[in-house]
Order: sequence, then structure tokens, then C-alpha cells
Amino acid sequence: MSGRAALVHDRAMEAYGFGGDHPFNPLRIRLTFEVCDALGLLDGYEMVGAEVASDEDLTTVHSLTYVRMVQGAGRKDADPLDLMSYGVGTPDNPIFPRMHEACAHVVGAVLKASRMVMSGEAEHAMAVSGGLHHALRSKASGFCVYNDAGVAIARLKEEHPGIRVAYIDTDAHHGDGVQWMFYDDLDVLTVSMHETGRHLFPGTGGVDERGRNGGTGFSVNVPLAPFTQDESWIECFDLVVPEVLRAFGPDVIISQNGCDGHVFDPLTHLAATMRLYEYIPRRVHDLAHELCGGKWVATGGGGYDIWRVVPRAWTTLWSIVSHQTLPRDLPAGWLLERGMESPVSLPATMLDAISDFPAIERVKEISDINRRAAEAALEKTLPLIL
Repeated sequence: MSGRAALVHDRAMEAYGFGGDHPFNPLRIRLTFEVCDALGLLDGYEMVGAEVASDEDLTTVHSLTYVRMVQGAGRKDADPLDLMSYGVGTPDNPIFPRMHEACAHVVGAVLKASRMVMSGEAEHAMAVSGGLHHALRSKASGFCVYNDAGVAIARLKEEHPGIRVAYIDTDAHHGDGVQWMFYDDLDVLTVSMHETGRHLFPGTGGVDERGRNGGTGFSVNVPLAPFTQDESWIECFDLVVPEVLRAFGPDVIISQNGCDGHVFDPLTHLAATMRLYEYIPRRVHDLAHELCGGKWVATGGGGYDIWRVVPRAWTTLWSIVSHQTLPRDLPAGWLLERGMESPVSLPATMLDAISDFPAIERVKEISDINRRAAEAALEKTLPLIL
């Protein structure tokens, strides 16, 4: 660690991966840190290790039965049908060796980052292995086994009574797991901007999902139309996120920085470029300084173009977390070495050349649809937060 930014990670966390041709490949994290290192962005920073989350940590948001199921998933006597009823051993979440330990280690990293920020040991912290936002109370879902942000939020609420936590999720997929865990909690604001569930897993995240009981209004969703580009996404972000955060008044911000809304991503239908993945972290950073003394925890999330997109997006994220200038070009040595392994041609610059992308039809129509969704989200939630 150097200055007031912390990078919480160690190589053991890269054991979280489902093997084979599964799209969730931990190589994306290794590539990210290779780029950061080659650009000098890790100079003076030591990676902070973290303990594996305990059963007591995990059961703040997960059922003990579910935790025991995950712990026993690798045993020969485990019942495959029973495991599948908990979402374990499915094509999305296949069993891999020491699954529990790898998943709980990621939770421990986000919990460590959150505690460092709340204690003042770090102003900002990044735990890029986290962001596993689909995991539910008693079910693995969408490549996510344990919900790291959910555990971190629950523990912070226990350790700091009265704390208000804002969770901002800009993954292409709806941040459903975190939303449902705090759906009736007026001290946790969840904001998710994602591709509409009419076209993409998990099929949720409409503007009418606003929370319930005392938490009504504290779940904010902005579903975006397929083929949404940077300009419309940024317009909707700026319309909704600053307004609801200012009304809520967070003590800390936890952001999920999935980068699967990029036009190259093979699993989604959005059309963002690297411009978006520089813009959003900068806005979140500035809002953290404006509203909660800079207390900001940044996690990773989705991102399935592991060669061209994820290393650039999360290197950019680290540069912002650590207040460093982002170089324009990727490191030549890294491009040469990794370019021989990559199945696709690697870009030479951190930002995309917009001229390289084909024009998208119906841009105005898409922008109008998104604007209406953002306005509806604001109208349905802001009066309840104020």
C-alpha cells in the first residue's frame, strides 16, 4: 500500500474459476495485474492479503445450510441433485476443487477492503476479484457462489451501527443478489444500471423494483436497451446516480465495476467502449469525495472478453483508485508477449478508437428509451429517499 489507496489481492484468489471453456476465467485478473505492473502503476504498492471469510461472515447473508452445501461440494458422497437445487454443479456454476475456500477468500478480500476504508487505514481500496453480485441467500447463480458485497455490507452494518452504505453496480447484468439481500433496508441504497432483463440474465432489474416495506425507494434500477453506447449510458448515469446518492447521504460507497457492457463482450448486447470504463470510476470517485470523505471500495465483476477489455478496464479502475495518471498506450513488451497467446488482436491503446466500430442504427431511439427508463427510476425512488 502507498499513500491512501489499498490493493487487496493475492494469487490464491485467482483459484476462483470454473475451468475448461467456462467464460468466467481468472486469467483476466492475472492479465490486469500484468498490465498494471508493466505500466508502473504498482510501484510503491504492496498487495494486501486477506483471510478466508469465516462461516460467521458468510452467514450474515447466506443460510448455514447453503454454506455447508458448498463446503461439501467436492466430496464423493455429495448428492449432485441436491447440490443442483442450490445452484451448485450446474453449467453456470460447476464444481471445482476447493470451491468453498476459493469463493470465501474472495469474500474475505472485499471484507478486508471495506474494513480498511472504514477504519481510515485506506481512503480508497480495490478488491478486483470481488463483484460476485448474483449469489443469493441459498443459491449460487450466474458464476457467483458467495456474495462478497452482501457480506461486506452486512458486516459493516454490524460494526458501525447506523452506517449508510451505497452500492453502485454498472455491470451489464442486473445486481440482483445484492438488491434482494437489502431490499427492505433503508440504510442500504442499491443502484444498478444494466442491460434490460427482457434480453439478458437474470431477467430482473425493472424500474418498478424499488424495495419493500421500510426500504421502498432504496433500490434503484435503470434497465438499458440493447446496443446502448457510451453517450446514452453516461447520460443516464449522470441523471440518476448523483441525484439519488446526494439524497441518500452515504457513509461509504461500494462499487461493482463489471465491464461486460463493452461492445466486444461475448455474453451481452451493449455497445460501450473504454471511454465508459474510465468515466464511471471517475464519477464514483468524485462522488465519494463529495459525499463520504472519499470512502470508496471498488470491486470487479463481469467481463468476458478477457484479453482486450478486462485488463484495460480494471487497470483504468486501479489508476483512478490510486490517483495515478493512466498512460495512453499499453506496454509494448506485454503486447508482444501476450499477443502471441491471445486468440484476438490486442489493442495498443487504453482507449478504443471509435472509428474501429461499425455505426449502430436506431441510436436516437435507443437513447430515448434509456432516458425514459432513467427518468422513471428517478421519479419512482427519489421522493421516497428524500
